[in-house]
Amino acid sequence: MKAPEPARAGDQQDRHDPQDGPDPQDAGGLQDKLDDEDYPAYSMGRAAEMLGVTPAFLRSLDTARLIVPQRSAGGHRRYSRYQLRVAQRARDLVDQGTALDAACRIIILEDQLAEAQRINARLRQERAPRQNPE
Repeated sequence: MKAPEPARAGDQQDRHDPQDGPDPQDAGGLQDKLDDEDYPAYSMGRAAEMLGVTPAFLRSLDTARLIVPQRSAGGHRRYSRYQLRVAQRARDLVDQGTALDAACRIIILEDQLAEAQRINARLRQERAPRQNPE
């Protein structure tokens, strides 16, 4: 009697249908990580290349506490997509002649204002049904 051949990559039985829910073989939740804005997927070199800045610029954002990247097991900085967007905003302001510390403060204040506006809108929406009873 001949033993069955082991499955090979690409065989139909190896394929996971996303509609079946999470892939049981995907223990690390790769798709979740790829979709997560806060997952630290980018090394400093790759982040600097993508943004067209130097690694020193990214380190200065860390020093200014605008973005604080996570660290790999080896101690290397790792950046998320959200952090890259914040770094791009800082770069745009610096390119327009704004000092780095001022650019960081502007971004922080803009984010605080946006959050306050979201909270205000939500509270107004929650309050509106109570003001118009039937």
